[in-house]
Amino acid sequence: MQTPKINLITFFFVSAIIGVATATFADIHPGDIIYNDGAVKQSLSGKAGDIESGAEIMNKGAGNCIACHQVTALSHLPFHGEIGPSLDGTADRWSEAELRGIVANAKIWFPETIMPAFYKTTGFIRLGDAYTGKAHEGNVEPLLTAQQIEDVVAFLMTLKEE
Repeated sequence: MQTPKINLITFFFVSAIIGVATATFADIHPGDIIYNDGAVKQSLSGKAGDIESGAEIMNKGAGNCIACHQVTALSHLPFHGEIGPSLDGTADRWSEAELRGIVANAKIWFPETIMPAFYKTTGFIRLGDAYTGKAHEGNVEPLLTAQQIEDVVAFLMTLKEE
């Protein structure tokens, strides 16, 4: 049985489009981020952030932002910290690009902060290997993925003064 030419042409066309889309939406490597006065204008993942995922990252896992920050929108969750400033009204104080830069690497904005750089893989001092007491070996992965950064930023952009 012979395959119709139209199907092969459609297949190659769709494959080419998918290839372009994949290349367009590739994550920006942490070492390739362009900071403009600390702000990062370009999406790190090429995709919009998901607000609900951002809220979840703020609560659990590698983000765990509420361990240090208080967030009224997440008041249904226990154990908000008081080490960092409240994140209420964040969207009124910072632009999306500024928030992206702060979450990716807060030390650019605030050199004395204890907030970790969530999207950084180099330049660490005395990086340890979890709780072993030994030095880290091999490549360092960022604490959050590019998409997780975008998700957190999307959630932070909902935090406006009431």
